[in-house]
Amino acid sequence: MTQVDSDSELSEARRAIASARSVVVKIGSSALTSLEGGLDTGRLDRLADAVEARMRAGSDVVVVSSGAIGAGIAPLGLSSRPKDLATKQAAASVGQLALAHAWGTSFGRYGRTVGQVLLTAGDFSRREHHRNAQRTLDRLRALHAIAVVNENDTIATDEIRFGDNDRLAALVAHLVGADALVLLSDVDGLYDGDPRKGSATFIPEVRSSADLDGVIAGSGGALGTGGMASKLSAARLAADAGVPVLLAAAADAEAALSGASAGTAFAARPVRLSARKFWVRHAADSRGAVLLDDGAVRAVAERRHSLLAAGITGVRGRFYGGDVVDLIAPDGAVVARGVAEYDSTELQTMIGRSTNELPEGMQRPVIHADDLVKV
Repeated sequence: MTQVDSDSELSEARRAIASARSVVVKIGSSALTSLEGGLDTGRLDRLADAVEARMRAGSDVVVVSSGAIGAGIAPLGLSSRPKDLATKQAAASVGQLALAHAWGTSFGRYGRTVGQVLLTAGDFSRREHHRNAQRTLDRLRALHAIAVVNENDTIATDEIRFGDNDRLAALVAHLVGADALVLLSDVDGLYDGDPRKGSATFIPEVRSSADLDGVIAGSGGALGTGGMASKLSAARLAADAGVPVLLAAAADAEAALSGASAGTAFAARPVRLSARKFWVRHAADSRGAVLLDDGAVRAVAERRHSLLAAGITGVRGRFYGGDVVDLIAPDGAVVARGVAEYDSTELQTMIGRSTNELPEGMQRPVIHADDLVKV
């Protein structure tokens, strides 16, 4: 364990995490399950002990728990994590029951009631689902129950194939207005390379993107879909929401949760994105794309101006006013996202035209600066 030994050595980010009143704790599959034995209730109990101690110290905690597929592997007699979607979903349906029961039993030792909340990435992209999830989590906390959140792997498709619970945890942190996010897995922090291959340097603090120069992040292990790349992405996502992040080993959960004295701390951005811009950048599904010329790229990505029809060179996909679309530079890079004011069919008639050339009723910006965010 790489650990900070003295309170005087704690960075501003670590102090914020240590004193946070509302915390989201994400626990990875490798911390809870093994290929041979499935769910490890002993390790789960120790993690519950650390969460309980943090709650008794005065914090409100939401748990984001991976492990449903891993918990279903052994009971189904599988020798490895399944690769086809149907078997993943079958393993999740078996493992989800075991996982929920184990968390309920473990926290039951302290008289705590557990509520299970199953979500997919799509629940964050649809505003009504987003509000429903928020109400459920808020009410569980108000009733002094512990919310255990997991991805709904039994019905997920793209999420189960490409997603991970690191991103889910960061979105939940934003959803509940958390003051800190703690990611617990099988790694004790961030390194500039793979520590298993030797000569990798530990990075205790990430204060800005400059601290990530030269970092090589890998993919997940045998039991999970995450990996260091997903954790870095989740940390950046949380930082946009103004939430500091601690990345630590599950074995160091007590030190991580009691005083943020283990792992790598990621500072939050000084000014958090507004709730609407955060939704546009991270949670909403893109419904299409608008192609820009170089002048429009400079206007929206550098000067943060509204997008006007004159700078548009093309439209991709079918979308409607109010949908989120990607803004694409001439070299094919996505430079921004925003909420379109017009349908794609309307935009086709507006391409390259100056505002005074457009008919009355179509002279508004294609995307207003307040609904546009650089990516």
